[in-house]
Amino acid sequence: MSSISTQYKYIELNESNVPYIAGTTMKIIELVSGHLAFGWSPEEIKFQHPYLSMGQIYSALAYYWDNKEELDADMQRRFEKVEALRQQAGESPLVKKLRVRGLIK
Repeated sequence: MSSISTQYKYIELNESNVPYIAGTTMKIIELVSGHLAFGWSPEEIKFQHPYLSMGQIYSALAYYWDNKEELDADMQRRFEKVEALRQQAGESPLVKKLRVRGLIK
């Protein structure tokens, strides 16, 4: 896999121009999702992902804030794609069984 360096020490772009943390397979949006969804501080992100350095975490967050519009749009596109697939898949057999048994509504 080839990569392109950025002005951020720990951030590279893959061949599809997706930013990820250099030396890992973690995309910036994966790290940022935890930060946004759960309110994780950089220290909590480190706790959740001990293989990352604090420098990598802060670099990823800086990259996000400097490219917020683009990355937010990417996350929204991904969410919409997953939601469409979920709708197409319909209810799982397990959910149907639980509903029939009155265990869920």
